Amino acid sequence: MSTAISKKTLALYTTKVFLSHMAVITLVLLGLVLFFDTIELLRRASHFESVPLLRVLQMSFLKLPEVTQVISPFIILFSSLFTLWSLNSKNEITIFRLAGYSVWQFIFPMILSSTVIGLLVIGILNPIGTILVKKFNTLEQTYLSKDENEIALFKNGIWLKQPSEKGYAIIHAKELNFPSWTLDNVMALAFNDDDEFLWRIDSPKASLREGEWAFENAHILSQNEEEQKDVSITLPTTLTPEKIEKSFSSTETMSFWQLPKFIRILESTGFDSASLRIHFQSLMALPFFFASLILISACVTLRPPRSQNAFKMVAIGVGTGFILFFLANFLKALGASSQIPIFIAAWSPVAITALLGGGILLSLEDG
Repeated sequence: MSTAISKKTLALYTTKVFLSHMAVITLVLLGLVLFFDTIELLRRASHFESVPLLRVLQMSFLKLPEVTQVISPFIILFSSLFTLWSLNSKNEITIFRLAGYSVWQFIFPMILSSTVIGLLVIGILNPIGTILVKKFNTLEQTYLSKDENEIALFKNGIWLKQPSEKGYAIIHAKELNFPSWTLDNVMALAFNDDDEFLWRIDSPKASLREGEWAFENAHILSQNEEEQKDVSITLPTTLTPEKIEKSFSSTETMSFWQLPKFIRILESTGFDSASLRIHFQSLMALPFFFASLILISACVTLRPPRSQNAFKMVAIGVGTGFILFFLANFLKALGASSQIPIFIAAWSPVAITALLGGGILLSLEDG
């Protein structure tokens, strides 16, 4: 009975220390991010009139959940490094070993905790972050941007909103074709600034050219002019292929739970969904990546506390974490450009980290 209680006590203790360090490190990192993000938003706001300070601060806080998700691997890595280094420097690791516990038994609670945190990140924090980022984008467009174009994608096709000479125009198409950038079964509606209807264009095809939409065999219905049929007409636009592609490849505004459905819609409309598919796979791999980072931390911190190279080993752990982070982003870029399979691009960082950390830890423990 005492052994079972001791195992439970050990698990609760290491988990408590790990989570307390994580809370402190999260607050410190988010505080730094909030500070520099606020400075950047204030710099951008200085180019526009009547942007209140409270609005800038609100925008900075709206980005925090999304930023937390981005830096979460570093939070896990730094927290586990500091936790194991602290336990080792106080000779608590030595006490655990003398009590008959292996390294796997006192790092397992941290592995389990980091896996649960990863599930919470993708299941709760990610959806909350996407909602707040949408709010941030709305405020950014209102106060810090001159781009009035809006783009949305639904089951019934693509919708575009852009400014026009007397107000704004809304364009709808069933499908967008690549690489010609032509719209099929197009309808365009124009309204003035008071939301009063001005004209309507129906066309079987419209092409995106430099600075304009070109409608072919168009049917035009206007309030003040006679109905026209089978005419060619152009509509000025500031939209470019790059802007449209960027709006649909953005992962910040699409939650983990919405991604599968949106990917299917995107593919049915003709867009390349590689970047979103690799993002979805990477989110699924995140809890396992968190767990593998604990193994890396254990490799570089579970040295005798009298070792003169303790700081050097921790620095190696931090450096390894940054290398793995950049490797993961590099593989994502390769996957998004179809250079390597998406599954390999998303899951290979987890496999590399787990094999590297687990292999070194096994050799240290058995040796």
